[in-house]
Amino acid sequence: MSLTVLIVDDEPLAREGLRELLSEDTEVSAIRESRDGREAITAIRESRPDLVLLDVQMPEVDGFAVVRSIGAEHMPPILFVTAHDAYAVRAFEVNALDYLLKPVIQERFVEALARAKARILSNDASTSSRQIISLLETIASPRSYLKRLTMRSAGKTVFVAIEDVDWMKAAENYVEVHVGRATYLLHATMNTLEKSLNPETFIRIHRSVIVNLDRVKDMQSDAHGEFVITLRDGVRLQSGRTYSGRLRALIQNPL
Repeated sequence: MSLTVLIVDDEPLAREGLRELLSEDTEVSAIRESRDGREAITAIRESRPDLVLLDVQMPEVDGFAVVRSIGAEHMPPILFVTAHDAYAVRAFEVNALDYLLKPVIQERFVEALARAKARILSNDASTSSRQIISLLETIASPRSYLKRLTMRSAGKTVFVAIEDVDWMKAAENYVEVHVGRATYLLHATMNTLEKSLNPETFIRIHRSVIVNLDRVKDMQSDAHGEFVITLRDGVRLQSGRTYSGRLRALIQNPL
């Protein structure tokens, strides 16, 4: 397999880092670069690379604008690259599209590149196009998130503003909702609840735990690469291995 790859990023250091990672793969035969969205549109139309590493956040013409300009059905396979942006990440996950978080970690890069190669070999362009079109629709559609929860407690219906929730934990067919010293039971699944919460405020750290980021005091990694999260009220919560990537991205300095 011989691949030509186009790197699209407005940051020179980011392009250099991706180039170094790509150069370690013997199946990558040619690497080209575009410094912005406009250059990328021209390069894709003229050279038709096998794979595009496409930065999402770029001035004037961003990654999504590049896709719209070329047309999702005409785009080569894409591996999206993004700085920590919970909404964009959720959009990729919802539409089953792969992405890399900046700063890009070698292990994660190797995994994503391997999946991209498998996608190219399968030659299933129609599925890829549908996923990208769905992504653009998801990004374009304004999202509304839960503003309050209503739960039964001691024969009463309790209304809780979502910003007052500290953390939540799965409890069989319910979710424990922790609000200060009070704990309520909500009849819902963790997956349904996660999709209804603003990812800029709430993050899932374990298959059974969701945390309000505004309540986090500090995070400490352990020997297994997982994290212990301490809330402002002293509660300590353990992350799950599956969610370590999200937490590592969270603690990266965005500046």
